This record gives sequence, structure tokens and C-alpha cells, in this order.
Amino acid sequence: MGRPSKPIISKELVVRAALEVLDDEGIEGLTVQLVARKLGVKAPSLYYHFKGKSEMLEEIARTIQVEAIIPNLRDQGNWRDQLIELAVAVRASILRHPKAAPLLLQFFPRHLMLKYYDFWVNRYDIPAERKILVIEGVEKLTYGSALIGAMSRVTGTTPMPEFDEAQYPHLAEAVKANPMSDDQAFVETLKVFLYAC
Repeated sequence: MGRPSKPIISKELVVRAALEVLDDEGIEGLTVQLVARKLGVKAPSLYYHFKGKSEMLEEIARTIQVEAIIPNLRDQGNWRDQLIELAVAVRASILRHPKAAPLLLQFFPRHLMLKYYDFWVNRYDIPAERKILVIEGVEKLTYGSALIGAMSRVTGTTPMPEFDEAQYPHLAEAVKANPMSDDQAFVETLKVFLYAC
């Protein structure tokens, strides 16, 4: 019997199944065979949509990026506060799939964000030479925070490890003086950065 003229599964369905396998098994445990089994098809069926595992991983990274629940972008209002809302949404999307977060290091889908960069850069009321610094800074804060948070969730550890307060008294004082959650600390860090621009 020949190959069907239409695929029996969609690319989106494959990516969703692969993301579920990845959430359970991690990147090392993700195989084309496991994804196919989850979908109730044979592994070769997946090659209709992807040349191999690497292409599938790239699509998963893209999906995590675009599934962020983006707030309504407005042309007026405080762009700094709106940019913070956007960063919080992207970080939350990544943290929904902590075992997949490292994929964003390998397959960072920056090309998907060009229209957003252009939208935001036009809104920044700061000198032109500082605008790219805002893009770079917000991305690094967002993805760095998400990767550390993801590692913490995967390993079951806290982002700041236990330490001897007598050995590190200044750090202990700083930690005690800041009772914020990771989410709150992320927002406050963005505020400190953006309002200093």
C-alpha cells in the first residue's frame, strides 16, 4: 500500500505531542518513536512534516515562544509597563515547559520577533543609540530568568541555593531584606532596568 496523499496527522499535532513527551521525558528522552507512539502512528509518518529530530526541536522552541499569552499591545500608554507585561508573558510560557527551556538556547527564534522589535523600538522615547540596549537587556533578563527558573523546577531546587549565613553575611542580609517571590523579583528587576534607561 502506498503513502497516503494527505498526511493523517498535522504538523501542529506532532509538535504538541512532541512537547508533551518532552515535558515528561526531557530533551534526552524525546525520540521520534515516542512521539509517533503518542500519536498512534509509525515513526516514518512524522518525516512527512520534519526531516529529523533537530527540525522538530526547532519547531518546539518556536511554539513555546509564540504560545505566550501576549497582552494587548497598544500604541499609547506607558511603553515600559507594557514591555514588562510582554516579558512576563514570554517567561511564563517558557516556564510552562521547564524541560524544554534549554531548547531556546540552541534554537532561539529571534527571526520571529523582528516585527515586535520594530513595533517597540518606534515606541521608545529614548535616544536611538540606547534602543537596541533595551531590546537586548529585556531579552537577556527574560530568558535568563526563565532558564534559571526552569532549571530550578526540573531539579526541585531553589534558585538561590542554601548557604552558610556566617560565611556569606552580606548575601544573607540581601536575601533576608528581599522577601519577593521569583515572579515578583523578575518584575522588579525589569522595572529597575527599564526605568534607568
